[in-house]
Amino acid sequence: MQMIKIDTNALNQLNRALIGFDRVFEDFENRWANNVQTNYPPHNVLKTGENTYAIQLAVSGFEKDEITVEVDQDRLVIIGERLREEDADTVYLHRGLATRDFQKVFPLAEHVEVRSSSIKNGILTVYLERIIPESLKPRRIEIIGE
Repeated sequence: MQMIKIDTNALNQLNRALIGFDRVFEDFENRWANNVQTNYPPHNVLKTGENTYAIQLAVSGFEKDEITVEVDQDRLVIIGERLREEDADTVYLHRGLATRDFQKVFPLAEHVEVRSSSIKNGILTVYLERIIPESLKPRRIEIIGE
């Protein structure tokens, strides 16, 4: 096998060519790291309109005050933390419903805002909207001439 040497000049040229791509790799790494941890609780991602979306999480066994939904820069963070103790007199013959604490992180794309959240029938729904600034929308340029 032949070894290839890369000198500092070649690295500098490569760095100039990759300006802005460092964030792409960082985002990829963050997405992978968050997905490898766990897939609990199960979730759905829905497209509800042209620029509206919803994320649904199955949070059965959690009360409304045990769930926190927050936006941290470009990440949606959902935390479920049980605040009450299990009843000591309860004996489970089979325990199929997981009620362990969780933290679920969803990276948000540019111009996506979290609008609201609700919980119904054990499903937490977080509503998102993509708001494209006027400066990024297509615009028609008037042609001046004879």
